Amino acid sequence: MVILTLNCGSSSAKYQVYDWDNRDVLATGVVERITAAGSCITHKPKGKDKFFLESPCPTHKEAIELILNAITDKDHGVIKSMSEIGAVGHRVLHGGDKFTKSVKVTPEVLKVFKSPEVSGLGPLHMPANIMGIEAAQKVLPESVPQVAVMDTAWHQTMPPSSYRYAIPKEWYEKYGARRYGFHGTSFLYTAKRASVLLGKDPKDTNIIIAHVGNGASMCAVKNGCCYDTSMGITPLEGLVMGTRSGDMDCALPFYIMRQTGMTADEMDNALNKKSGLLGLTGLSSDRRDIAEAAEKGNPDAQLGVDMECYRLKKYFGAYIAAIGPVDAIVYTAGVGEHSAMIRGKALEGLEHLGIKIDPKKNKLSNTGNAETCISADDSKVKVFVIPTDEELVMTEDAVKIMEGTYDVHTNITYSFQSKDYKNKAREEGLKKELEKCPELASIIVRP
Repeated sequence: MVILTLNCGSSSAKYQVYDWDNRDVLATGVVERITAAGSCITHKPKGKDKFFLESPCPTHKEAIELILNAITDKDHGVIKSMSEIGAVGHRVLHGGDKFTKSVKVTPEVLKVFKSPEVSGLGPLHMPANIMGIEAAQKVLPESVPQVAVMDTAWHQTMPPSSYRYAIPKEWYEKYGARRYGFHGTSFLYTAKRASVLLGKDPKDTNIIIAHVGNGASMCAVKNGCCYDTSMGITPLEGLVMGTRSGDMDCALPFYIMRQTGMTADEMDNALNKKSGLLGLTGLSSDRRDIAEAAEKGNPDAQLGVDMECYRLKKYFGAYIAAIGPVDAIVYTAGVGEHSAMIRGKALEGLEHLGIKIDPKKNKLSNTGNAETCISADDSKVKVFVIPTDEELVMTEDAVKIMEGTYDVHTNITYSFQSKDYKNKAREEGLKKELEKCPELASIIVRP
């Protein structure tokens, strides 16, 4: 059985084709510039050459068709026909307080997604998520289950003291104004993997996870469940991100709007797309560009580095205070997996809390293909770098819903919770990395 996972944005659609029977990734890819000129697909099939094609995609329907044509093509495809697709898993940004776990998409579910109570909580992402679901429904047979995997579901275990805001109670009761948190599938995967690496049951594990990419958030995991997280009702709150401001005085937007005459929509756009590291430096949202500029003496770039790492450090300290003794710190996502500089600087000076990084190990860890330990041998708290696998969580949720065995994460066991679990899709890449750098083997963690 094959599971297709889709992550649809406003102008892109990322996908993965997974062979469930053999536990292997058959293909990955992305359709870019949907609704704009120059729409194209980049398709990466296992064991075959990468395929690129420009093709008009005025809507997400054409994009989904492009994906299905690519994966069934006689030359670069990975399945013979669409009949092999058992289910489609869709990443959905927001479930609000209506959905606390993944769910099979029905007309009633789709209606709730479109309602102001839910879609209004994620106006930048929800329309694209919904378009992806509807496009897949149009292209695939009705018999193929469509499954919505909510980014917010993992965080439903937070206590009210973590998720409520100190605002009028009516706003919470009438409009669902509360902290929801995001990157849920990433946190679920890395939390479960960290427990495996520690040799502990999830219910006995306390960890802090930093998902650092263009979008970034942190999660305090107490006894295997989310206790607090840095993003809020939307993905804007929390850390300094690529283009998002993160934490600030909530009166600041009103002050700037009065000074400039900006509208609410213009302010929303500025805080989400023109702030963060891009706004601070005026250069880029890419950490590599900023690090290079900082090394050359650019003061704005150096400030961006300092602010991002300081914000991370503040959250590490706050979450250690919140959940008590910590078993491990976990870095994940693009920046977390590859930037030794940000990882090290954010944990610098925390030896008094039992956290001590080994600089050599930290520098060696620059892979998305292996789980590594970068803490010093005498560090009381382990520091892991765990490449995330959100697509696998989506795949397994879809399979479990098809089988009727799905439940909240505390009541089910994922395949990657086994100490014998191996990610076949990453083995070839790791082999090549080890050939270039044999020392990498010394920091790889094997349960």
